[in-house]
Order: sequence, then structure tokens, then C-alpha cells
Amino acid sequence: MMKNCIRIISAALIMLLLFSACSVPHSTEGAVLSNRSADENAVKLYEYIASLSGKKILSGQQESTWMGSDDYEFEYLTEKAEKLPAIRGFDYMNDDFEGVNERAIRWHEKGGIVTVCWHCGSDFSGEWKDAMEDTVTDWDKMLTEGTEEYDAMIAGMDKAATALKELEEKGIPVLWRPFHEFDGTWFWWGKCSPGQFVRMWRIMYERYTDYWKLNNLIWVLGFSDQGTDSSERYVGDEYCDVIGADTYNIELCRELYKKMQSITDAPKPLCLHECGKNPSLVDLNYSPWSYFMTWHTEYLTGNNTDEELYGLYNCEYVLTLDELSI
Repeated sequence: MMKNCIRIISAALIMLLLFSACSVPHSTEGAVLSNRSADENAVKLYEYIASLSGKKILSGQQESTWMGSDDYEFEYLTEKAEKLPAIRGFDYMNDDFEGVNERAIRWHEKGGIVTVCWHCGSDFSGEWKDAMEDTVTDWDKMLTEGTEEYDAMIAGMDKAATALKELEEKGIPVLWRPFHEFDGTWFWWGKCSPGQFVRMWRIMYERYTDYWKLNNLIWVLGFSDQGTDSSERYVGDEYCDVIGADTYNIELCRELYKKMQSITDAPKPLCLHECGKNPSLVDLNYSPWSYFMTWHTEYLTGNNTDEELYGLYNCEYVLTLDELSI
């Protein structure tokens, strides 16, 4: 007990020193969702996230489902940090729409925030390996309405739309993070020109928003730490809500925050949508993201010491599941 108290006091003193000279956060004043028909739950969550800029940061953790328990990472955090994250990350890979939705509903019922990504092949099926190995033979055909390739793309996209609709009907807002790390060249959705990527993103956005009337989505545009044409791949202020970056080299955290600030002057929250080693309090001083999300399994357990996890999750600046006030 005494050891934990010392940890908390030390973290509080560090925070006091660090944030007395905090970097200027990206402005979120006046932030509104790109979908003006967004439902009350999405609006409420978005306004809450936007209100945290420079004041607090939401903790997040990606789940795994192959470690003997769907709660592997969360049991680990309960043991090491004695806290649970505010955000739980899910993945529709392998067409696990039913399983993801079941776990997302349970997480929402605990008061948590849901974020979903989608590792899949170019036919919108499969897993991480397919996302890495697949290519698109003819991007112009796939992105041109009336072609067989376009129809196949729409049919693939619609699989996730029906799953997201179920979450909407349950009153669950979703931080929707498709085509993440799109400015890299490792996933099939990054193996195209900037213009082609923007067209594909906008097709999905309009399909989900206008056709499916998915009004529970907060669109997260997830850059990587390796893109060289990031600004050219920006989809536009009216097609995204949160701008994010990810890195597995936490030393790049400050540089990435500045890079994301330069993407647009629009008042959109900035997030660290994936990391391996968690940002330290020093990192957060110079990169005041609205939330971070640690990747699963060994990225959590192998890159973060017990002391680091406890200190971060029990720091006043970091919001955990029990501290949410949405």
C-alpha cells in the first residue's frame, strides 16, 4: 500500500513540473462531427474527447482473442496497473463481426469507449496477413461506379456496415478507424496514389453515412510514423473527425504530434491511435494527445514495465475506465 502511495505521489509531482510548461495543444474549440446527422451518443462522446485536449488523456488498449482469454490484456492491466483503460480496441479481421460486437456491447455496458479497426484483404475478408500481402490489380476500375470491381468493393465494405449498424441500434458510439497506417506501403490500401486513397475513403464515408445512415460513427483518420506524402492523403475536413498517428518508436511521439497539427487547422482532436511502448509523462508534455491506445500482447507486456504501467494509469492526467464522465 505504501509503495503504491509513493508511486502516485511521485507521478503527481512529475506532472506538476512537466505541465507547468506544457506544449500548446491542437485547438479543438468549436469541434463538431463531420456527419451533421450524428446521433446524440456520438455527439456526446465526440464533445467529451474534444474537451480533453491539453487537459487530460484517455487511456486505451487493443484486445487480442488468441491468448486463452478475450480479456488477456485487461487482466494484465488489472494486475499491473490496478486500473482498466477508458478505451478498448477491437478488430473486425477474419469477419469476426459477431464476436467483436458481443465484446463491444459488454465493454459499453461497463461504461467504456469502443474503437474498431479492420485488418482484411482487398476483398474485405481475411486478416493481417491478407492486408499485408494483397494488392489491387486495377484501382481505377475498383473506384469507378458501375464496374464489377466497384460492386465487389461496396459489397465488402457493407459487411462491416451491417455490424456497425447493430452497435448503433444498441446506442453505442464507435471510434471507427478504417484503413489505418494508410500513408505507409505495407497494407494494400496504402499501395495506391494519394488521390486513389482519398477516393476510396470518401466512398466508404458516403456509403456508411448516406446509404447506411450510420450516425454512431466518429471517423478516425490514422496516419503512420513513416508516411512521406501525408498531407496529400488527407481526406478533407468534412470526411473525418479525429486525426491520429501511430508509432512503435515512442521517441517519435513529439515529432508526430507536430506533424498531425500541420495536417489541418480545423478543430479536430489528435490521438496516438497505436503504440507499443506507452508514452511517458515527458512525452505527453510535448504531445498532448486526446487519447492513446497500446497494441496487444507482447507490445503491452514486453515494452512497458510494471512501474511504468502503474505510474501512467494512476497519474491524474490519464483517464481510466472508472474515471469516465461522459
